[in-house]
Amino acid sequence: MPRPFVAYLRVYEPLSALDAPLADQVRKALENGALSRADVGERERELWLRSQLARPRRLLPGERSDGSVSPDAPFDVMTISPAEVPGEVGPGPLVCPLDLRARSAAALVGFLATSTGPLREEAVAVEPETIRARASAVMAELTGGAVHVISTTWTVPLPWFALVEPEARRVVPAPKDDPERQVSWRVSMPDARARVARAHSVVSSSLGDAGPAKVLADTGRWLDHFAPDSAVELDYGGLVQLIDDKDLLEDSSATDVNAIVDALEAGDAEEVALRYERLREFWGELARRERHG
Repeated sequence: MPRPFVAYLRVYEPLSALDAPLADQVRKALENGALSRADVGERERELWLRSQLARPRRLLPGERSDGSVSPDAPFDVMTISPAEVPGEVGPGPLVCPLDLRARSAAALVGFLATSTGPLREEAVAVEPETIRARASAVMAELTGGAVHVISTTWTVPLPWFALVEPEARRVVPAPKDDPERQVSWRVSMPDARARVARAHSVVSSSLGDAGPAKVLADTGRWLDHFAPDSAVELDYGGLVQLIDDKDLLEDSSATDVNAIVDALEAGDAEEVALRYERLREFWGELARRERHG
């Protein structure tokens, strides 16, 4: 079975920056072994399916049937070394709690907002008001007020590329079914905040506050929840299974998005159009595969 076709934007904070209750949970998880980036998609799919196959069905992973947190609820953490990140971050270890229960709650709220009535009724046998109330309660449990991971299926939101330095790309062109196959970038939190602030200023001035500017504004507010000596990672995740080796190696998405920001600032409409067409061609192929399976 292929890995889920999910891409990720993650924040890794210094363990020393976490509030005591969360830090204790993270230390315990690290004693049991951190989760590798190669295994994260499968792990999250397993926990979600387990919650849905339970009888009675659980609304969220790691819950009892009454909605309370199960005492044996899994708590997964990823970790990286400060040496793996350009710029000043740390001290180590840098840790990323996966916040699966909270992310699942947020995803359900998003599903309610975008799904049709029949699909919603078939997939979720709980009243929408109950789901929204539960999601609010679960999010309030987060000590920092935000999840450490945001994800998207079948594509990467183009504004995310504005956070990273194109030359910092990490590529592992392993076989498509090898979980080590990857494309990712890492950046220090100060650099990520500066880059997203500049991109938002340029894009909103040129194109208005909707669309890409809103994504940049939302991303900037999300980053503000975390310690300034954290690291940010953009990871193609399971999307690399859909991209041929040649296209993976020649992918210029980060370069193109950053060039678009420069071109907008310079008023070079021709360069913007050229770069956007390249992006549309690359990511449009993945969008077509989502629609047609």
